[in-house]
Amino acid sequence: MSLEVKEKTKKGRKRVPRELIYEMRYGSPIYYRDYDKVLSGEKTLEEVMGSSKLQAFIIALIIRYLSSKLDRNKYLILTNEAGFQWAPRTWRNLDIAIFNKNKLLKEGINDKYAKTPPEVVIEVDSKADLRKYGDFMNYSREKTQDLLNAGVKKVIWYTTFDKKVMVAEKGKRWFITDWNDTIDIIDDIKLNLDELLKAEGIKE
Repeated sequence: MSLEVKEKTKKGRKRVPRELIYEMRYGSPIYYRDYDKVLSGEKTLEEVMGSSKLQAFIIALIIRYLSSKLDRNKYLILTNEAGFQWAPRTWRNLDIAIFNKNKLLKEGINDKYAKTPPEVVIEVDSKADLRKYGDFMNYSREKTQDLLNAGVKKVIWYTTFDKKVMVAEKGKRWFITDWNDTIDIIDDIKLNLDELLKAEGIKE
């Protein structure tokens, strides 16, 4: 996919194409990691939008596990960077989102971002450009708090660079633990990522 950089603004800066916007927070864009290398021609759009093998594998593994455990009459799982919009000019991409099925169906299944808050969001790393945040933790804390404020009941965040998992619930103590810890997802469904990976022959 090729991108044409739009004409320079009156201030002389090039306008970043919408395709390079990863998320939007109250009108402030959060770009894809290395978006500037796409603008300079060093990378393609696909390269900055793509997931690593490990990230993609973990997401697929978690989805497969949850699909075998969740009550399909009660919940729907959306993935593939599912968009969630809770305010004007504000939306976040979600790796895995567990929705109350009746609430989401009532909203309607269409080509728009979901406005119904998921019950649980599970993230694995991030494709966001983190330079304005200083580090990953500042970005993840902001996104997690935004989601909780918007009505998400629980946010679970797995990171591959340090093999940690952060669990956050509104009104409860957030905590960070290791991949080999067993995490409560929803309705007494528990997930141990380290065990799932080992069962697939993956030793991380």
